[in-house]
Amino acid sequence: MEKYWWYKTDWHQKTVKALKIAGMSEKTLQCYSRAMRMLVEHFDKTPDLITEDELIDYFVFRRDETKWSPATIRICYSGIKFFFANVLQQPWHVFNYAKAQREKRLPAVLSKEEIHEIFTQVKPFHNYAYLMTVYTCGLRLQEGLYLEVSDIDGQRKMIHVHRGKGAKDRYVPLPEFTYQLLRRYWITHRNPNLLFPAVGRGGKDGPTAKQPMSIEGVQGAFRKAKFAAGIHKKRVSVHTLRHSYATHLLEAGVNLRVIQKNLGHSNIETTMVYLHLTNKGLEDAY
Repeated sequence: MEKYWWYKTDWHQKTVKALKIAGMSEKTLQCYSRAMRMLVEHFDKTPDLITEDELIDYFVFRRDETKWSPATIRICYSGIKFFFANVLQQPWHVFNYAKAQREKRLPAVLSKEEIHEIFTQVKPFHNYAYLMTVYTCGLRLQEGLYLEVSDIDGQRKMIHVHRGKGAKDRYVPLPEFTYQLLRRYWITHRNPNLLFPAVGRGGKDGPTAKQPMSIEGVQGAFRKAKFAAGIHKKRVSVHTLRHSYATHLLEAGVNLRVIQKNLGHSNIETTMVYLHLTNKGLEDAY
């Protein structure tokens, strides 16, 4: 069969509908659908013909042969389990014990000096405005991309994030510098809805664009700026700006509960990881 034939099947459409009904985010929908695509392409047959034994062999193959990371394996398990349990309604025992061990790696973080060096290299202006907003407001990549003009509360200097992870709303502080930056950037495109519209190759599509800038575009711009700045730390991406935001707030003496609220974490233990990324407490102890 041709590559990516899964996306043209009724099975894919049924999966998408089930995921939407389950309230899954767009990103989860894409990840789960990709997990199923890779499964059916591996066996080159529709999912209703795949047996439980074949599924077990596939999980072992991904773990031992292709050496997928625990995070990738976890998405694989979750996406495939969702399909077989909810679309095909298969009560297979394998889903009761299939688990991937969670990696306990600390996230990468950039110093203020490294942040400054990177931003001096970011081009063009729309990438600079976007990445600076992500950093100074502690946003996730897609939260920043899908910001709308109406989300900006200029009087209260707050941003209303209502397309966050887990569909949770929150307000985050908007620094005066970032507010003025967004005003200057918006004047360049004047899109009535999107703050970061897809401007197109000639930069003329901004006023009428219905979609935000591409994920690949902003990730590529960040990578280029990172290398141009001479930053060679591992696992540094756009999301590292969010980790750096939280760490820099902690180093500035901001209360951990406030940081938790700004980041939109449900559990304080998730926020406490940033205690491991700074020497602030050690300096106080010395």
